[in-house]
Amino acid sequence: MNTLNALYKTSLSLLTDFYQLSMAYGFWKSGKAETESVFSLYFRKNPFQGGFTIAAGLANVIDYMKNFKFSEDDIGYLRSLKESDGSHVFEEDFLSYLRDLKCSCSIDAIPEGTVVFPHEPLLRVRGPIIQAQLLETPLLNLINFQSLIATKAARVCISSQGEPVLEFGLRRAHGIDGSLAVSRASYIGGCAATSNVLAGKVYDIPVKGTHAHSWIMTFDSEMESFEAYAKAMPKNCVFLVDTYDTIEGVKNAIKMGEKLREQGYEMLGIRLDSGDLAYLSIEARKLLDTAGFEGAKIYASNDLDENIIQSLKDQGAKINVWGVGTKLVTAYDQPALGGVYKLSALKNDTGEWRYKLKLSEQAIKVSNPGILQVRRFSDENNYIGDAIFDTRLGIGDSCTIVDPIDFTRRKIFTELNHFKDLLVPVFKEGKCVYESPEIHAIRSFAQQELQSFHRGIKRFVNPHQYPVGLEKNLHELKSELVLKARGLNNHL
Repeated sequence: MNTLNALYKTSLSLLTDFYQLSMAYGFWKSGKAETESVFSLYFRKNPFQGGFTIAAGLANVIDYMKNFKFSEDDIGYLRSLKESDGSHVFEEDFLSYLRDLKCSCSIDAIPEGTVVFPHEPLLRVRGPIIQAQLLETPLLNLINFQSLIATKAARVCISSQGEPVLEFGLRRAHGIDGSLAVSRASYIGGCAATSNVLAGKVYDIPVKGTHAHSWIMTFDSEMESFEAYAKAMPKNCVFLVDTYDTIEGVKNAIKMGEKLREQGYEMLGIRLDSGDLAYLSIEARKLLDTAGFEGAKIYASNDLDENIIQSLKDQGAKINVWGVGTKLVTAYDQPALGGVYKLSALKNDTGEWRYKLKLSEQAIKVSNPGILQVRRFSDENNYIGDAIFDTRLGIGDSCTIVDPIDFTRRKIFTELNHFKDLLVPVFKEGKCVYESPEIHAIRSFAQQELQSFHRGIKRFVNPHQYPVGLEKNLHELKSELVLKARGLNNHL
């Protein structure tokens, strides 16, 4: 199913920043529109001060690319744009060029669910520079947010230690599209289900939910509300117990559970949504077990995140299922991944590649040149390091990687180490050659990936830094280009 097209039923080619169209116009005017280029999409720091990131959003990128075309309505809007003197921003011949434009770019990408790290290209785009430039903003939009949320979800699920996490954030999410992206990415990151029914329909994600305080307040008593709910949903009874007095609410839930048993049903559990969740869950567990409801689960919500869940675990909380909303769907402690899209190679007039990089006073912001690939090495147990290398320079049996920020930090891999290259072909000259796995397979893959790394990268405080570096030849090429750009290569 083409989800973006199904949701919006319109062209999304104008989902871009205006300066992308301004540059496209400039490329066209200067005769450079068809110059072959390579761009890399990557991020500079793991989010949440963590040790890893989960790649997500590629399926939506594929949907977007399959429908990349400027419609007559798009062209009409661009025609309506005026300069301050009343003249048209874009001349008619350029608009005709856009109308006829068919994307012929080749895109290689790291599959969704893969654990990735700073400076590694998540996508590599190769094609006419006018096209590759127009793709910058939508690709960043689709990859940045979902990768951020998938990572946050993975952290929350790590803190729950295998107990189910339910994504309950629809009402606090950033709009309709934001809520759908959140639900998809959260499921990839490890959440067991979502409360978002539209996301369940669109993305085939399991949906879960109980009832709200308003349900209980509608009736004259808490017990009456439980009875009415049990009559309506006898197979799905999780009672919210903290509307008035939590301990009394648990006792009422037990009474209702006994009535359900008489009817041949079983109460699934109770939900706590306020108060001291550690204390209340411990006391609730005692009451439930004493009454013979050892199998009833205790659900908890209330502005949870990975740090609060970990604290509750440390306090001995008896919670079995975690409902996480606001702090997951808003990526509360880091609202953006910070991914970037940089030109890394350009063909000159004679057909030779010229490698490009962006300089900065900050070492972390100096981009990497080349037609980049990522090779992941492993031993018999775990992944042990990644090499970012240039496909034209290649990589030998023995590989030395150099930290892109600290050149004194190096690691050597030999022919004894197993490896795989992470970027795989997704589009070849505009034609899709990759079939995205169904979402359940992506979720399972992400969980397998996390198990394949040293557990230190999953620490929330001072996580282990997984070795990622530039292959030595690429590092030397980059250093040479930096010195040349700064006019220092003749002064050594």
